[in-house]
Amino acid sequence: MTGSAPSATPMLILDGVNVAIFGKTILKDVSLTLRRKEILALTGESGSGKSMTALAVMGLLPGRMRATGTLRLDGADLLSRTEAQMCRIRGNEIGMVFQEPMTALNPVQTIGDQVAETILIHSAADRRAARTRAAEVLARVGLPQDRFPLGRYPHELSGGQRQRVVIAMAIALRPKLLIADEPTTALDVTTQAQILDLLKSLVREEGMALLMITHDLAVVSDMADRIAVMQHGKVVETGPTCQLFARMEHPYTRQLFAASGHRVSLPPQPSAARPLLEVHSVSRDYPLPRRIPFAPRKTFRAVDNVSFTMRQGDRVGLVGESGCGKSTLTRAILGLEPVQEGQIALDGAPVFSHGRPNPEVRRKMQVVFQDPYGSFNPRHKVGKLISEPFHLLPTKPDTSERRDRIAQALSAVGLSPDDADKYIHAFSGGQRQRIAIARALIIRPELIIFDEAVSALDVRVRAQILDLMADLSRQYRLSYLFISHDLSVVRTITDRVLVMQNGEIVEDGPTGQVYTNPQHPYTRQLLDAAPRLPDITPEMLHVPA
Repeated sequence: MTGSAPSATPMLILDGVNVAIFGKTILKDVSLTLRRKEILALTGESGSGKSMTALAVMGLLPGRMRATGTLRLDGADLLSRTEAQMCRIRGNEIGMVFQEPMTALNPVQTIGDQVAETILIHSAADRRAARTRAAEVLARVGLPQDRFPLGRYPHELSGGQRQRVVIAMAIALRPKLLIADEPTTALDVTTQAQILDLLKSLVREEGMALLMITHDLAVVSDMADRIAVMQHGKVVETGPTCQLFARMEHPYTRQLFAASGHRVSLPPQPSAARPLLEVHSVSRDYPLPRRIPFAPRKTFRAVDNVSFTMRQGDRVGLVGESGCGKSTLTRAILGLEPVQEGQIALDGAPVFSHGRPNPEVRRKMQVVFQDPYGSFNPRHKVGKLISEPFHLLPTKPDTSERRDRIAQALSAVGLSPDDADKYIHAFSGGQRQRIAIARALIIRPELIIFDEAVSALDVRVRAQILDLMADLSRQYRLSYLFISHDLSVVRTITDRVLVMQNGEIVEDGPTGQVYTNPQHPYTRQLLDAAPRLPDITPEMLHVPA
């Protein structure tokens, strides 16, 4: 919660707001109020209308969409404003923080210039005053000039630091209203906690109102003053956070909360299984740029003397902050990057043979990425997409066998064999992830690596994918390495967890033991930073135990 009382008079009023295009209703009778120094969380699944509501407030509805009804900011009717008038309001009275900071920032402009640009456009300040204010606001969001000069570029910052730059741009002119659209979805737990604390302090100290859009109910459970739940373009339930958590009157709200606290039933681990993946004393170095011409080049050690073993049927989680070395280690295991020291073997065979990836090993591993749409060719039909791993096989299946195996893979992930003739754009995010899993399964690999495979999914779809993984583990005796920054997901889908910090494995143990009795201070720090839902009983959800 913000810790300070909101003002009595609503600053933002939405009353009966409707948005339609070509006769199709996108938003229907949306009514909300937001006061100064108040945080309102707008939550719901993808496609529920959360972001469209924010775009209506900003006057940024796409295409031929038009909003009707009442939409007022401090008494001013936003729907009657011209585009030129809205341009003066955006940035000056309403600030916006987007989900993906790298796409919101200009990669060829310094962070100082980008924050100063907002000030120059919307105020009478000269360039020197704008850069002075830019330095002040960047320091306000935790990027002081002694450590983060104005001349840095976005690619030189981490994901959390880039998000702070976007927040600095949004608050540079002290707007009345700040809209944050999924600002922490792609961030690790400690960075997420820092960004959420920053947003709360801005509301408390700057006196602005915050409209927080998110599908993560745990994030807003101890942050928002009020919550509004959206479904199919309508607000189905709203109220003070504590009251809404205690009552949950609408069935859809109860479904969201049940999915947020979803627990997966994993099958028992096989006993006396053979070693599958063996990582022994692996280190990976990257050369750093020379500061002086012809000087010896220094290196950065991204993975430092990492060792662990996975047995057949193991379900292992790998957690840690951004930059800890998880992705580098994953690329090395997949044979995509060489290592300077140590050895990686799968089923007794080295991943690298004579300095090159071993094709015999590559066909025994598959990977499921965070963004399935980005990993598929949109010009190919699903049947061709999921059969791509066939090129790894020494003998390709004939046409009949290929068709049968595609149908089996689609059926295994809960889709229809007829979906093989469709294009990827015809599917939802959850269905695309099922297709990505079907592609990973089709050649029956020994090991599947899930790289942030559910972090971009809303809570109900995430629960379905996790249940699917448990079913596949039961059916195929699946072995997987699950990489994620979402500790609640790792806890429910793994039997063992590895904690990585600064390129090293600092803790390794059974999942339940690590979560209930962490031994390393860094593990305790991660667990303390993770957002938590309040305890939800079956009686609160109105569902049988």
